[in-house]
Amino acid sequence: MRFRKFSTTVLFVVIVFLAASAIYASLPHSSVSSVRAEEVAVEQAPPEPAAAQPLPLLMGNPYLIADIAEVASPATVFLAVEWPAPETPNRGMFPRYRDPFGFFDFFIDPWFFYTEPQRQTSQGTGFFIDESGIILTNQHVVGNKGEGQTIKVALDVPGLKEEYYAEIIGADATLDLAVLRIIDAEEDTLFPYLELGDSDAAGPGEWVIAIGNPYGQAFDHTVTIGVLSAKGRAISVRGSDGRIQRYENLMQTDASINPGNSGGPLLNIEGKVIGINTAVHATAQGIGFAIPINVAKDVLEELIETGGVKHELPPRPWIGIYYREITEDLAKQLRLPDSKGVIVVDVISGSPAEAAGLRSLDIIRRVNDRDIFTLDDMKEALTGLKPGDEILVTVYRGGTADLISITLGNMPAELRTEE
Repeated sequence: MRFRKFSTTVLFVVIVFLAASAIYASLPHSSVSSVRAEEVAVEQAPPEPAAAQPLPLLMGNPYLIADIAEVASPATVFLAVEWPAPETPNRGMFPRYRDPFGFFDFFIDPWFFYTEPQRQTSQGTGFFIDESGIILTNQHVVGNKGEGQTIKVALDVPGLKEEYYAEIIGADATLDLAVLRIIDAEEDTLFPYLELGDSDAAGPGEWVIAIGNPYGQAFDHTVTIGVLSAKGRAISVRGSDGRIQRYENLMQTDASINPGNSGGPLLNIEGKVIGINTAVHATAQGIGFAIPINVAKDVLEELIETGGVKHELPPRPWIGIYYREITEDLAKQLRLPDSKGVIVVDVISGSPAEAAGLRSLDIIRRVNDRDIFTLDDMKEALTGLKPGDEILVTVYRGGTADLISITLGNMPAELRTEE
């Protein structure tokens, strides 16, 4: 009986012990050991990869753009240009019969509808490139030397005047570049200036900063940021004179550029100038263009020393005539046997054609061994030739065919409509 009680007691103790062990195993062993285990796990676990950070943070300066703008803005200036008004006729050449009540002025005053000619003005941006007061900008902002324009330069630099006057040292419309010089500064005045970078080393996708005066001085020293979108772009822009000017090898950027930014600097994240903001796409958003600074660096010395840039045009073979195709109706009017060839409309004075004896109304039927039927035939006949080469032209004149030898010249720049 005692043995049974003892066995029951032992069995109960074993069951309680096992139950307690199970409960204990499901709980943390102790608060201290749990914390220690976590510390060991943290020490042994590999570090998690850092989250991607914006470029300025990776460079260690979240205010990089602001710092660049703070340094570059004083060297960036606002330009206001005014040309003299056109001369007016002498009003004294017309007699004036002034009615004291003004009633008859409408009928007899020839100047009743006359308005005074307006002065032409322009606004834009420029930037100092040395401490003596040399400014680089766009030619379309300031014009050319000798036009009598007044150029005011507004800047915001402690210790310097707020406004100076400048003159054009050199300008080139083909490259849209102009160099100015401050003319009324004191002898020891030093201006802040920007360092010129290397546009050839710049690549699409890198950060760029534009500083300028969009829409006038009210928005001076506006800072915009974007990327260099592409290089080697070409655009055509209609100038104030109505002529189309084509610009090659421009840098494209999505940094906001607006009217008034023209001539301002395009900077890289080192604060160096890699371009000169010059134009925007008229029908697009976020597409601006800048002249590579290396283009300006290549001609800067020439602009300063000579006032312009001498552009060497590639040689182009030139006869010196204006001509048109022969239609069937024209052939009938001129009583020609057929419509083969092109007809000479005019011979340019001093041209190789004039020297060779070519005349108006001559019919060019053959150049060397090529038959001529169209204008394209005439162009292709000169393809591959160069100034100085001699060609044999078969000319139909007065019912007979003659051979005329012409030594090709080099087409003058003013006659070239495209290159």
